[in-house]
Amino acid sequence: MFNIVIPQKPAAQALSQDGLSLLYLTELTGTLKLPGDWVKNWDALSQSWHKLPPDAHLKDGGSYRQRRHACFVQEVTANTLTQAAHRAHWQPTDYNALHGGYERWFEPVEPGVANASAWTDLLAGFGKLFAQVQAVDKWFVEAHQFRIDTAGGVGRPTPEGAHRDGVAFVVVMLVARHGVKGGETRVFDANGPQGVRFLMREPLTALLLDDARVIHETTPIFPDHADGEQGYRDTLVLTYRAGGFQAP
Repeated sequence: MFNIVIPQKPAAQALSQDGLSLLYLTELTGTLKLPGDWVKNWDALSQSWHKLPPDAHLKDGGSYRQRRHACFVQEVTANTLTQAAHRAHWQPTDYNALHGGYERWFEPVEPGVANASAWTDLLAGFGKLFAQVQAVDKWFVEAHQFRIDTAGGVGRPTPEGAHRDGVAFVVVMLVARHGVKGGETRVFDANGPQGVRFLMREPLTALLLDDARVIHETTPIFPDHADGEQGYRDTLVLTYRAGGFQAP
């Protein structure tokens, strides 16, 4: 059973009670206590999504995904965020039946992006918020820049289907949406039939998920122009895990 409306509560409360929170721009900047010039600085960083290389690991034979990846370690108490050495992204097949079980090496997030204050403030802000829900001293953070396009007629944001990621918390933040229809986000209770669905339309809308309690997916996107002009959907996906990065 689906509900369309997500109750609006403070993010930490919503995560604790419901396993998810949806933040629009004003709520995002206020909840994370981002500086006043953050949106302007982020807008400059968002141009980097136009330069993402192809994802060479799609097992469904598609060519609709472009991607960069980086890892960070956040010391919550010490208030530090340090980029880790570039490493492969790995998930067990229990969480990703399509792409799990092997190391996927993606091109790294560009240094000018990974070191920018708008980027580090955002990642650290989410980590501090999640530490209010699950008390930890250290988060192991993976960041993925995604572009899903419709050059082949259809793009699949989650080709693996409804899934969990094997982490503590997940962030899916919409960066841009251009010339597409579809792309509905669906979140299900991991242990029951309840769920919500909605369309993320506005840039800097962020969906926060307790990965142990919910599973999630996004439906395919299609061109929204009669002439078939290519569209795209850009997102930043962040995962926060305690105890270490996922590895074989």
